This record gives sequence, structure tokens and C-alpha cells, in this order.
Amino acid sequence: MRYVVFNQKGGVGKSTITSNLAAISAHQGLRTLVVDLDPQGNSTHYLLGGPQEDSDVSAAEFFEQTLRFSARDKTASDYIVETPWENLHLMPSHPLLEELQPKLESRYKIYKLRDALQELEEEYDRVYIDTPPALNFYTRSALIAAEGCLIPFDCDDFSRRALYTLLDNVQEIQNDHNKNLAVSGIVVNQFQPRANLPQQLVQELIDEGLPVLQPYLSSSVKIRESHQLSKPMIHMDARHKLTQEMLALHEQLAS
Repeated sequence: MRYVVFNQKGGVGKSTITSNLAAISAHQGLRTLVVDLDPQGNSTHYLLGGPQEDSDVSAAEFFEQTLRFSARDKTASDYIVETPWENLHLMPSHPLLEELQPKLESRYKIYKLRDALQELEEEYDRVYIDTPPALNFYTRSALIAAEGCLIPFDCDDFSRRALYTLLDNVQEIQNDHNKNLAVSGIVVNQFQPRANLPQQLVQELIDEGLPVLQPYLSSSVKIRESHQLSKPMIHMDARHKLTQEMLALHEQLAS
């Protein structure tokens, strides 16, 4: 199963959700790949402990080779690295992604990621794609390549208003490029159960029939520690409330 984690708003937890769900998949014995398409490289930092700016094994290098002729193209697996955790692999981000974007758009390389992940179907049980906070070339490539779309929602009114446009964008990709793409669910992040506004906003989404996943992910300083240590929650504190919520969310997606 291939999931894209998508929201055009920054700071909603895309990289956190991507990396932690992937770490859980790998921890449970599933062969798991993370593809980091955000030039900021937050998932890459999280899973590897730092940037890969000097490496030629990255998503940028993968896309760059689609722009040039070669007698022997590398395979998709040549752009993937191991992480410190068993079963968890990564196609790292690279700052060059931003510079490559207009060239890739003009040459219409929008299906190359889909083709690469289909090539890797026998090697991985789960794929999670982290996207930039914009509906750009890389995000569209990810939506075209994925089967399920996870939408982080951070419980404010701006996110609520943007959600409908975001769902329209997903439907457009479904209609025009990827009929197999489904909205797997809205992931409520940084939820504060004692505050009235988050409860009200989430209930309104449920009342409208939108696919809100449970449990909601709690707000916790522990996740910042996890980022700083470059250690997903399942490896840092398996018994923590947020880890248990992530595990339950992963179980719901698997069912």
C-alpha cells in the first residue's frame, strides 16, 4: 500500500506522521519505504539524523536522471538508503529538489515517481510519501503515485477552511490521473481534548461525513524530543500515550 501525506498548509505534522507511521510499519515487520519530496527534508532529518546534501543518493538525483539520456539508467532502488531501523528504508530529500522543479514540470515528468514505485512493488509492503506544503510538481507526482491519501488536520479555523479546497484537489487528481487514489482519512493532530474549539471543529467534520480517523493524536512535548533525537516515538518511548495513539491509527489503516 502506498500512502501520501498531503496538506498545502505547513506545520501540520506531515513529516511527523509520515515518519512515525512508517517506523511502526517497519517495527511490525513490514518492509517499509519513506519517500521525502519536501526540499526542507524534515523526514530525512528525522530518520537519518541529518541532511544528505553531499549525497548523490536522493529523490533529487532520482528526478534529475529522468531529465538526461543515459545508456544505462539506474533503478529506483539505487536512490534509496537504509535507516538505523530494520525494515525501514528512505529515499532522502535534497535541497536540489527546488531547483529541479521547473525543469521537471516543463518536461512533464509527472508520472516518473509512480513508475518507480510500481517498479519497487515487490520490495516493499508499505510506502509513505512526505510532500511539500504546496500543490506543486512533487505533490502532484506523489498523489498520482499513491493509493491512499492521509490529510493532517491541526484543529484551527484556517485549516478547516482550507480542507475543502484540498479535498477538491485530491478529487481532481483522482478524476484526471489516478482513479485508484482514495482519501484514507483525516488525521487530527495536536489535539487538545480540554479545549472547546478543537472538539467543535472535529465534530463538525464528522457531522459533515468526512473520513476523520481515530484516535486523534495528542499534543505533546515528547514529539519535539523525538525530533531532536532523530528517533521515532516507537523507538524512543513505546508506552507513551502518543505512541499508543499512533499504533492505534496504524492499526485502523491496516484494517
